Amino acid sequence: MTRTVVPPAIPAAASLLLATLWGFAIFGDWGRQAFCMTSMGASPGCADRIASVIALSVMVGVVAACATGVAWFVRRTSLYGVAVAAWVVALVVLFVGGLVAQ
Repeated sequence: MTRTVVPPAIPAAASLLLATLWGFAIFGDWGRQAFCMTSMGASPGCADRIASVIALSVMVGVVAACATGVAWFVRRTSLYGVAVAAWVVALVVLFVGGLVAQ
């Protein structure tokens, strides 16, 4: 049986790309525009509801950022999988919470 080794650059790049997407969705206001903008303008109640979803996603994002940083600086390749999974969870929290906030 052969063992396939994934170079650490691949999960590192995936983690950084997911972090960039998440950062634009949170700090670039993409999340609020995607879920709260209608043809009539922004819903005031939706903006309040999406703010709590963003706060929850930021908490997960902090865990993901810490895992990415530790994996990068300590060169623990096993943490890249945790970091990628945490970024995906942060994006899923934002997406599902945004759908609920609508």
